[in-house]
Amino acid sequence: MKTVKQLQLSGLLVLLTLLSACQSKPKDGQTDTYTSGVIAIAADESFQPIVQEEIDVFEGLFPLAGIVPRYVTEVDAVNLLLKDSLRLAITSRRLTPEEMNSFNSRKFFPQEIKIATDGLALITHLGNPDSLISVKDIRRILTGDAKQWKDIYPASRLGDISLVFDNKNSSTVRFAVDSICKGVPLSSQLKALKTNREVIDYVARTPDAIGIIGVNWLSDRNDSTGLSFSKEVRLMSVSAADKAMPDNSYKPYQAYLYYGDYPLARSIYALLNDPRSALPWGFASFLASDRGQRIILKSGLVPATQPVRVVNVKDE
Repeated sequence: MKTVKQLQLSGLLVLLTLLSACQSKPKDGQTDTYTSGVIAIAADESFQPIVQEEIDVFEGLFPLAGIVPRYVTEVDAVNLLLKDSLRLAITSRRLTPEEMNSFNSRKFFPQEIKIATDGLALITHLGNPDSLISVKDIRRILTGDAKQWKDIYPASRLGDISLVFDNKNSSTVRFAVDSICKGVPLSSQLKALKTNREVIDYVARTPDAIGIIGVNWLSDRNDSTGLSFSKEVRLMSVSAADKAMPDNSYKPYQAYLYYGDYPLARSIYALLNDPRSALPWGFASFLASDRGQRIILKSGLVPATQPVRVVNVKDE
């Protein structure tokens, strides 16, 4: 649901578009500057909490600037950028050579700025006592080789595994296929919902469920150490080893993401196609600035340029 601020900015964006048709304007039709104007951007829905926090701070610093976010799937975000429907997209991947060639053929030369490292979190129902899992076993579930909880945990009393994603076109699904399953097709038994919030709600009420979501949806914003997560679900520890053990399994804490111990890490990029260096560049530069990076640091993700404070963590 859109906030009042987003609805106001959407209305202002339409008004500016209509006014620009009646006034003299640049040849490309854009009227925004580095720190003023109203623009739409696209962001992968799995990054919504941190992107919205960055927008709120940016607009507070620059009152004449308005950022209207469209929280969509990664596929839609990139397509909107390719179609010139907007000039900034925030995703978990860089542009492919084919996509870059498409821009270059039209005399556009997009920029890619890494702004953070994120982790994909595995969550289960609070009543599920099994909290360790290996990437190998995640792969077995994703491909359909393991269909029941006892296939992974022989002593489990749960039945069929109900694995849920946020959306079939999301970056989560792409990561699962490319990085976890190495191109092997996903099982047709997996469920795709619409948003990360829906995944959390589904897992919280379904004892045999396991969900895969962006970790910034679970971070406790009231904990400045970045060591607390949502109490609605259980967060699993993941191991790169064939057999998950307490000493080789990790939760997506900042330090484990930073050092590469957590195996389900991914990068976050700002993809820019803004040859005028106007408001899209202004906001992207803010994301990469000291202020923007400190917001990412506080969120529990790993900033691209800020140092990370390493804290020894002992899970329960």
